[in-house]
Amino acid sequence: MLAEQQVVQAKAEKQSIKCVVWDLDNTLWEGILLEDDAVTLRAGVREILQELDRRGILNAIASRNDADLALSKLEEFGLKEYFLYPEINWNAKSASVAAISQSLNIGLDTFAFIDDQPFEREEVAFVHPQVLCIDAADLGQLLDLPRMRPRFITAESQLRRQMYQSDIVRARAEAEFTGSNEEFLSKLNMVFTIKLAEESDLKRAEELTIRTHQLNTTGYTYSYDELDRFRHSDDHWLLVASLDDKFGTYGTIGLALVEKGRAAWTVKLLLMSCRVMSRGVGTIMIGYIMSKAKQANVPLRAHFIPNGRNRMMYVTYKFGGFKEVEKNGDLAILENDLSQIQAFPDYVQVHIVER
Repeated sequence: MLAEQQVVQAKAEKQSIKCVVWDLDNTLWEGILLEDDAVTLRAGVREILQELDRRGILNAIASRNDADLALSKLEEFGLKEYFLYPEINWNAKSASVAAISQSLNIGLDTFAFIDDQPFEREEVAFVHPQVLCIDAADLGQLLDLPRMRPRFITAESQLRRQMYQSDIVRARAEAEFTGSNEEFLSKLNMVFTIKLAEESDLKRAEELTIRTHQLNTTGYTYSYDELDRFRHSDDHWLLVASLDDKFGTYGTIGLALVEKGRAAWTVKLLLMSCRVMSRGVGTIMIGYIMSKAKQANVPLRAHFIPNGRNRMMYVTYKFGGFKEVEKNGDLAILENDLSQIQAFPDYVQVHIVER
């Protein structure tokens, strides 16, 4: 089991941390709340939370505690707003971490868990060996860990928590809505924008290739410089997509790289943020690319490489009329004759910026 955990952990080390899950007693604050409500905030914690938030790393809680008391204390410290989906209950910490992962729709291999108790860290590590477990005594080194230091900090990074908080409001509104899903979507006033990537988009584009795994057709990651070369290439299209609705912006949520060959165009990469998975917009970008290929009078091909988590993107291609025409190892090459192109959904206003 130890060797297996080491292999899983080695793979996980390649992933940047997206969410830090905090214990409370003797971790976030000094003392045990149920024994004495005059607990004091641990030195440096406020600054750590603020810096993680600035870097676009989310924060959550997994604590065995009284939820009302704990949330009240967080509010008293002025820190409640920093935590998404707090799991404050008497469940196993591993169950709480899993619940947070499901709520955020983020893979456990991008989670860190901080606790002062060795038993709690070992329990989480045993159930979720891909989670980075950290002793609260080592908080002073947290911000210096390589996995806590994203290559770029974009404007969207600094708004990531607020975007997730808007998602919570959306989810609440959806739960209270009594009509059909399509009726709900039509009331969101969604605007989906597609444009050729500009220099100002490249940091976020690189970040998307690194952070997005489930809705990524190949798993390729591209650096800022590589993306910039594609942006300037006459033989390529680098497209970005963003989404807004009445609750706010989702930010840049889609990226596509198209190689424009003479005999055929090839989608080398297509990805969408998991945050828009339920919004019925997943086919818009590929539909736009299909329509442009048809105008150019060339067939459209697409690359797909399975990574264990991205089967939904293969299904998206198949539902879009793509057929597998070649297989080279893990790489599947699909092709569409463009005889049928799905119309954009009625509940979304699609805005194309062309130059």
